Amino acid sequence: MSKPKALQRFSFLLATVLLLTGCASTSAPIESASAATGKTARFYNQTVKWSNCGTNLTCASVMVPVNWYRPTKSTMKLAVVSYKATGSNPLGSILFNPGGPGASGYDYVHDSATVLGTAQLRSRYNLVGWDPRGVGRSAPVKCFDAKRTDELLYGDTGYPVGSAADVAASKKSFAKFVAACQRNTGYKMRYVDTVSTARDLDVLRAVVRDSKLNYLGYSYGTLIGATYAQLFPTKVGKLVLDGAIDPSVPDDQQSVTQLAGFDLALNNYLKKCIGSSDCPFKGTVEQALARIKSFMLNLETHPLQTSDGRELTVWGANTGMIMPLYSDSYWPYLSQAFTEAFGGDGTTFLELADAYNDRTADGKYISNLMEANIAIACLDSRSSTKYSDMIAQNKRLLAASPTLGRYWAFGALACGSWPYPVARHPKSYAAKGASPIMVVGTTGDPATPYEQAVSLATKILSSGFLVTFNGEGHTAYGRSNSCIDNTVDDYFISGKIPAADPNC
Repeated sequence: MSKPKALQRFSFLLATVLLLTGCASTSAPIESASAATGKTARFYNQTVKWSNCGTNLTCASVMVPVNWYRPTKSTMKLAVVSYKATGSNPLGSILFNPGGPGASGYDYVHDSATVLGTAQLRSRYNLVGWDPRGVGRSAPVKCFDAKRTDELLYGDTGYPVGSAADVAASKKSFAKFVAACQRNTGYKMRYVDTVSTARDLDVLRAVVRDSKLNYLGYSYGTLIGATYAQLFPTKVGKLVLDGAIDPSVPDDQQSVTQLAGFDLALNNYLKKCIGSSDCPFKGTVEQALARIKSFMLNLETHPLQTSDGRELTVWGANTGMIMPLYSDSYWPYLSQAFTEAFGGDGTTFLELADAYNDRTADGKYISNLMEANIAIACLDSRSSTKYSDMIAQNKRLLAASPTLGRYWAFGALACGSWPYPVARHPKSYAAKGASPIMVVGTTGDPATPYEQAVSLATKILSSGFLVTFNGEGHTAYGRSNSCIDNTVDDYFISGKIPAADPNC
């Protein structure tokens, strides 16, 4: 999944599952990378010990350099899991990334291998997941304890939203968070950028003994895949980029584009809701949006009580509202949350926010999704923290969504105190010389709007081709319809490329 990047509160960074990262920076660009050369051969040629870790599952640790520009220095280990193909004579392996930044590919495959993709795909390929550097079991970024994380994700500064005092307090909160990340993670936090992960991916390709990479990336995972294709175009096998990010879009515009996507999803939810018997809204969509806006404004100063004794603040409500917009199958939960909240009970909104933030009922966080999300995103790109630039950005956000834009303001603050420079990045993502790359886009995708898939497939990748799912929700393969599933499977298994966009 893809999480919105750098919103005023960390809850938005997660609230809306990433990102997004553009490529604007002052760092030196990179063009391509070579595979196993003298200094990196030991990583490509390493002997990996696989051990049983579940039914039809084997797990291993794979060594990569911390700094790919100085590969003879220190190393780190990546956690990898493989689900063996259920049929005989598999075609190879498909590496999976579920998005984020910060989502665990290890857990994604380990916990869900028997339902990933289709039975046909599982019979012909080994399915491989890994935790990218900085994530989960792979040299994870560590910052606050659970109590202080709660304060960041659900609390407020005590000042009016968007006021000078509120912005100043937010800056201090972010600075304390960054200091904790440095203290608890160490120097490896400087090297968890996407380009480094794409280089790691080529080592994983070699470790699973595939001459070319077969890969399926969702959401932020599409950026990893596009970066890999640019760095290693001759190593591209079958690449599917589902819920695509356009890497040419600058950071500040990514935020506006994504906010517009969630605004569209909110409008589509209301269009379907109004008129149904269990809908908490009456009248027109415009009247419903006005009620939501009024509800959120009131929450800024009057939090709601919940069944577990915690308060629902406006920041928790924003996260809880964004979460079910990722899929129309979640829309009934959003109706339930609004129905309860309009009656004074914030429980369902808070439960939705907790689910989004990987927070359990006993107050624990089961992943480092938030910490990794911020660390990776801030290394990949940043927006200006100049006050006048942020004010101009706030106006663009409000224009994109008068209902939600107020709570996405001052997004640049999240990376404003990041202590490391933006990492090197490709100047182009054309991936010239690569085999055909499939880009899947969903017309109603809120987190990675459809237009980005169109751009990546038709304007950026030299060998890209577009597959469209006409529907709602974030990403398509495995959750939409048989047209998408069959098109992806045919590509992976037989190399079939549709003569034209099937418009599923």
